[in-house]
Amino acid sequence: MVNSSFNSDYYEDDENKKSLLQKFKLIFGASSLVSSVIIFFSLLSYFFTGFDDQSLINSGISFSTFGEEAKNWLGVLGAFTAHYFIYVLFGISSFILVPFLITIAFKFLFGFKILPLTKTFIFSVFTLIWVSSTMGFFLNLFPESFILRNYTGGIGYTLALFLDNLLGYSSILILLLSLFIFTVLFFDLYSFNLNFLSKISKNNNLNSEDIIEEDDEIIVEEEIEEEIEEEIEEEIEEALEEEEFNDEVRNTSNDKNKINENTENQDLELKVEKTQDEKTSMSKIGDVYDPELDLSSYKYPKVDLLNESKNEKIQVTKDELTSNKNKIIETLKNFKIEIAKIKATIGPTVTLYEIVPEAGIKISKIKNLEDDIALSLSALGIRIIAPIPGKGTIGIEVPNKNREIVSLRSVMRTEKFIKNDFELPLILGKTISNEVFLADLTKMPHVLVAGATGQGKSVGLNVMLSSLLFKKHPSSLKFVLIDPKKVELSLFNKIEKHFLAKLPDAEEPIITETKKVVHTLNSLCTEMDVRYNLLKDAQARNLKEYNKKFISRNLNPNEGHRYLPYIVLVIDELADLMMTAGKEIENPIARLAQLARAIGIHLIVATQRPSVNVITGVIKANFPTRISFKVTSNMDSRTILDSKGAEQLVGMGDMLFSPGSDIIRLQCPFVDTPEIEKICDHIENQRGYTSAYLLPEYIDENEKQIVDIDLSDRDPLFEDAARLIVSSQTGSTSLLQRKLKLGYNRAGRLTDQLEVAGIVGPSEGSKPRQVLIQDEYALEKLLNELG
Repeated sequence: MVNSSFNSDYYEDDENKKSLLQKFKLIFGASSLVSSVIIFFSLLSYFFTGFDDQSLINSGISFSTFGEEAKNWLGVLGAFTAHYFIYVLFGISSFILVPFLITIAFKFLFGFKILPLTKTFIFSVFTLIWVSSTMGFFLNLFPESFILRNYTGGIGYTLALFLDNLLGYSSILILLLSLFIFTVLFFDLYSFNLNFLSKISKNNNLNSEDIIEEDDEIIVEEEIEEEIEEEIEEEIEEALEEEEFNDEVRNTSNDKNKINENTENQDLELKVEKTQDEKTSMSKIGDVYDPELDLSSYKYPKVDLLNESKNEKIQVTKDELTSNKNKIIETLKNFKIEIAKIKATIGPTVTLYEIVPEAGIKISKIKNLEDDIALSLSALGIRIIAPIPGKGTIGIEVPNKNREIVSLRSVMRTEKFIKNDFELPLILGKTISNEVFLADLTKMPHVLVAGATGQGKSVGLNVMLSSLLFKKHPSSLKFVLIDPKKVELSLFNKIEKHFLAKLPDAEEPIITETKKVVHTLNSLCTEMDVRYNLLKDAQARNLKEYNKKFISRNLNPNEGHRYLPYIVLVIDELADLMMTAGKEIENPIARLAQLARAIGIHLIVATQRPSVNVITGVIKANFPTRISFKVTSNMDSRTILDSKGAEQLVGMGDMLFSPGSDIIRLQCPFVDTPEIEKICDHIENQRGYTSAYLLPEYIDENEKQIVDIDLSDRDPLFEDAARLIVSSQTGSTSLLQRKLKLGYNRAGRLTDQLEVAGIVGPSEGSKPRQVLIQDEYALEKLLNELG
């Protein structure tokens, strides 16, 4: 009786298991079919709507707003599907997934085996990698190609770039062709169509003897694959049946419950393993945040864009050295100053003669002979360093008759620049001993530059900007460029969507008008305050620590945290701004110079007139690092360097660098306008962000009363913001940012609307605004009146 009951329950459970397996095949096949349709139409739509959707995705707008503006034929789902498959992953080769999914669907839905699944899967993966890598290879050759730039895919381009660095173009081409031939031979693509027809005719009971004879080997191979698959499935089913049968023999008191429990446990174990694998792979992919992911295909400028100088060899002859040495000794001897030792160090612009006077000679006596030595040598720009720090000698710098031109290309090709690990490396030039001189802007942390017209000041700024462009990714650095003269920095307009920052309502990224300069500087102060609040919440002391925490995913973006790039403010002519705006310019510059170092905002301020009414005591005190090209007077040199000497430079990039204590003479490299254009064109021709980096919106308090805010066109979150402010009784813009997950600009506009509506009072500086409505009942009444 027990056996009879057992057998009926066992076969009943076996039928249930087959039914569940059939349902699983149906669901899996249907899912594959639907996925193939979605992927096909999403990718196809990308050719017509991809660029519009790409702009929306990169803009970071909310999901609901994106759904209303998505242009893809399949809406938001199609836009993101096309974005990841074509833009991020494999480019147009992603279309190969469609026939693979259809093959799976027909296999599980209709039992119709179009192609062998294993071989089709391997072929699909190989095609994805090969096609995208090949397109990436040609993108390296033709970076301006519209089709290649937009349809290659991130993985293919990255792999091609890696192979380029590893093997070179010729080796890559041979490798790709070899892989193509291997594909044709291994997958027997020549007889693919015959095999395809034979399988269709076989499944539809057609007479296909001729076709089978021609493809006998392929069909035999596929039949063997089918037999192996069927045998494996039968063995698994038999093993499961034996295991269940043994369980039933051991537990005959409650046979049916035990079988069901065992089946459930087996299913649960299988799902747990799969989920764990998926979680593991996801954790590997999303372990850290990559700020360069949006522009993962960005290629740094190469030194090939720069020109080689024809005059980069030392031009000082032995006769010139001997002549200058004798004249120095003779001149000093005429004033009864004996020299114990003299040696020369040849530099690109000047030669340093180090002398050791006899015992008992006063240094001041030699320093007073500067003009006499210049007269005897018939040379301008003689500078006496008495004593040379750390050497115990006296230096006399004498300009070379034939100076060396230091090109930016020659400096960038040096190992010192290539292997430096500075956060913001600046190329400043070559020393008297012909060594490349670099400085880290993050440690300077702000630079004050002075120089008369035509002495190399603008070239020096271009060299600094170029050295940063060669070393930094667009995600980690932004420039705010202020150019009152309107012509010096205009070349950098082209890199707006890569490296520039501007106000939300600014038409041009290069700021030229004084009024907009004031707004921009105050906006940077607001950005500084916002960043300090983020650092405070993250318990980080500086930008580097903060970004390290964000990259490690220890900070929540929903709480307002984001990756913060360095911001470098460059002002080409401070004198004009100080004449027209005065304190409006001086105060924000001083505030930024005092506080902005820790949050990654650094200043490079240049002027051709370093007088005390331009470089005021407030500004000068906060710029410990200073650079001076040739200036017109001794007084200007003392203003910029706190020392004379800059008036005696020989021009054309000859400069003095003061990091705070010592003064170092350098020859600034030369970079011409066409070279800057090449660098900017190289960057412009690559994929960039949808817009420039937007600074916080700034509204002048004097103009704020005039601004007409229409409450009939309120922000959709106006009522939520009002209830939040009233319930917390805190009129703070940062509160709206955190609780409603808004950007600073939108939160500021909401605060202005709340002020006009009479919910909060006017701004009180850094303090929260006063909340004018004390309870929610009065608020609801006001909201109803506003409609």
